[in-house]
Amino acid sequence: MASVAERKEYPISMRLPEADVAMIDRAASLRGRSRTDFVRDAAVRAAEEVIMENRLIRMSPEGFANFMEVLTGPPAPVAEMVELAGRPAPWEDGYEPKR
Repeated sequence: MASVAERKEYPISMRLPEADVAMIDRAASLRGRSRTDFVRDAAVRAAEEVIMENRLIRMSPEGFANFMEVLTGPPAPVAEMVELAGRPAPWEDGYEPKR
């Protein structure tokens, strides 16, 4: 008896305006990808973002209290940001690029 192979890929068909296809083709070409690869990657990335935005995070009451304490507490300075903020802007006198 012949066995039925399980399907691993599923086709998706869309109707798009010519301008959209031209933009997708240009972007895919700039990335060195086919239209199919480009659209698939973009769609999967968008789907992952939506899922992550709606993901439920569970924590204990103590964990939540600690989380809120960190969020509402004073910000900790980041040494690199403090140093960067202290540099003169490129359009100001005395600017010297860091080497």
